[in-house]
Amino acid sequence: MRSPDELDNVQWHALTHAYGSAEDVPELIRALYEDDEETAGEAVHELYGNIYHQGTVYPASAPAVPFLAHAVRHAPGKRDELLMLLAVLANHDPADIESPHWPGSSVAAICDELCRVLPDLLPCLDDGERGVRRAALRVVAAVAELLPAGLRASVVAQVDRLYATDPVPAVRADAMVVLTRFGRETAALDSPLPEVRLAAALLGAERSGPPYPAELVAVIAQDGAESDPGDDDFPWSDTTTQDEQLTRLLTQDPDAGLTVAARWIAAGDLSSRGSWLAQNIAETWRDQEPQVLELLMAALPHQKDARALASRLRSIGHWIEHLPEPGADLQETLHRYAGADDETAGPALLALVRSRDPRALELVLRHPSAQLLAAAARHFPEAAGQLIPVIRRELAAGATGNAAIALVGALAPFGVAARQAQPELVDCLKTGRAAIVAARQLGLNGTQTPEVTDLLRNAAQSTDSSLSAAAAVARYQLTGDAGATLHTFQGLLSAGGQTHWYLSSLQPLGNAAAPLLPSIEPLLGSRHQWTRMAAAEAHHWITGSPDRAIPILAEIVSPTPVGLHALKALAATGHVPEDLRPTLRAFFFSPLRLLNDSPLSGQGHPDEELRTLARTLLAAD
Repeated sequence: MRSPDELDNVQWHALTHAYGSAEDVPELIRALYEDDEETAGEAVHELYGNIYHQGTVYPASAPAVPFLAHAVRHAPGKRDELLMLLAVLANHDPADIESPHWPGSSVAAICDELCRVLPDLLPCLDDGERGVRRAALRVVAAVAELLPAGLRASVVAQVDRLYATDPVPAVRADAMVVLTRFGRETAALDSPLPEVRLAAALLGAERSGPPYPAELVAVIAQDGAESDPGDDDFPWSDTTTQDEQLTRLLTQDPDAGLTVAARWIAAGDLSSRGSWLAQNIAETWRDQEPQVLELLMAALPHQKDARALASRLRSIGHWIEHLPEPGADLQETLHRYAGADDETAGPALLALVRSRDPRALELVLRHPSAQLLAAAARHFPEAAGQLIPVIRRELAAGATGNAAIALVGALAPFGVAARQAQPELVDCLKTGRAAIVAARQLGLNGTQTPEVTDLLRNAAQSTDSSLSAAAAVARYQLTGDAGATLHTFQGLLSAGGQTHWYLSSLQPLGNAAAPLLPSIEPLLGSRHQWTRMAAAEAHHWITGSPDRAIPILAEIVSPTPVGLHALKALAATGHVPEDLRPTLRAFFFSPLRLLNDSPLSGQGHPDEELRTLARTLLAAD
C-alpha cells in the first residue's frame, strides 16, 4: 500500500485516464480521507469516471491501486465502494493472461498491483460490516488465478472459514463462489441456507448452459423468489450482480425462465423480479406473449406502489397487441385499473385500447391525451366521427412537440374524413408545430386552397430539409405541378447531407421525378447504407424497374433498422433474389427475436414486421 504522502512521487501528469491527463488523481485520492462523507463520495464517483470509465482502464489506473488499497484501510468511509472499484479495475477474462497482449497491458499492470497489496486487504474479510466483507471477496475473486502459491493457500483458508462460519448467509454464498474460482468444489446445493443453494444453482446453470437441469431450475425457483434483504448485491468481476446474472441466464432458456418467473410472481413478485424476467423473455424470444401476459396480469396485485404497477401495465399494453383475441379476464382487469384515480389509469387505458375493447373508446373520449387518441385511431378507425373532433380540439388548444406529432399522426387512419382537421393542420404549418407531419397529412388528404398552396410553397423553402421535402411533395400531391417540387429536391440533393431523410418522400411523384435521376444514381454507390438503400428505393419508384434496386437492397437486408427498411423496399419490387431465400428463412424461422424494441414504442414490434415480410417474400414466386 502507499499512503497519500507518496502521491507526489508519481508522475501523474505523464499518465492518462478517460479524460486526458491524470494530474487530478492525487487530489481525488486525498479527498477520500476527508471527514465529509459527501466530499469522499464525490471523489469515489470521479475515480469511477476517469480511471475506470464504462469498463475501460487506462495507464493511470494501475498506479492508483496501492493508494486506493491504503484508503480502504485508513480512510474514514466508503470502504466497500473502494474495494469494489479495485475489483472492477482488475476485471478480466482468465483466458486473457495467455494472450500475447497481456504483458504490458493496463489491466495486467492493475492485477499485478492488486496481487501485491492483497495481503494488506485481507483483514477486510473479517470486517464488522457485511458490505465490506462482500466487496473484499470480490477483490479476491478478481485475481484468484493470479495469486502466488503461498498467498493462495492462506487466502483459500480464510475464504473457507467465511464459508463455514460467517453469520450472514449472503457472505457465505459469496465465499462459496470465490472458492469455485480457486477450483474448490462444495456440496452447496445441499446447504441449509437458501442464499448458498441459489448461488450454487446459478454457477451450475452457467456451467451446464441451456436447457438447464430441472434440479437447478427448482432451486432457483424456490430460493430466488426472495432476494437478500441487504442493499449490497455488488457485481462480480464481470460487473453483473447476482440478480442480473440470474435474469441473463434464465432468459437464455425460456421454458426455465417462465417457470421461475411464475414461482417468483406467486411468491409476491418482490422487487418485480418475476415480472422483469417475464418481460425479458418476451423481448428475447418470439411467441411467448400469451404466457408472459398471463404472468404480468398475475403480478399486478403484488406491485408495491403505483409506479411499479404502472410499469407492469405499460408492459401489458405493449405485448397485448400480439394476442389475436385478448381474454375477457385480461380486459376486465385493465378496465378496472383504467378507472383508477392515479398514475396507473393512463397505461391501463392504453392497454385496454390496444386490446380492442370497445369500452376503451368511451374512456379515451372522456380522458383524452395525444398518445391515447393516436392508439384509438389505429384500433378504432371506424370511430372517425367521435375521434376527429377531439383531435382537432387538442390541436387547437396549442399542443406542441411529440404530443402535436402524435395528434397529427392520429388523423392518418381516417383517410379523407381527416379533411375536417385541415384548419388545425394549416395552423400547425403556420406556427411550426408538428409542421413536417402536418405537411404530409395535407398532401395525403388535404384540399387545395390558395392559403394551403402558399404555405406549402413557403415551407418548401425551409432550411429544415425534412420539412422542405415534405412540403414540396405535399404541394405536388395537391396541385400536380412537379416543377417546384423538382427544384426543391435538386437543391436538397446538391447540398448532400442526410439524403435518406428526404429521398423517402419521393414515392408520390413516381416517374415525374425522372429529372432527379442524374442526382440519385451516384448515391446508389454511397458508402452509407441508409443513403444506398433510400437511393435504390427512389430509383425503383421513379423508373418502375427494379433491376438496379434489387441487388443493392438485397445486399443491405439484415436484422437491423436499415436492413428492415431495405426488406420493405425489396418487397415493394415484387422480386426476391434466389440467394436471399436462406436469409429470409432464417428471419422467419428464428425462435429468437432478431430486432429489439422498446416496450414504450406502441407502434408494433419491428421483429414481427421482419418475420411477416420474410414470410410474404418466401411465399412469392
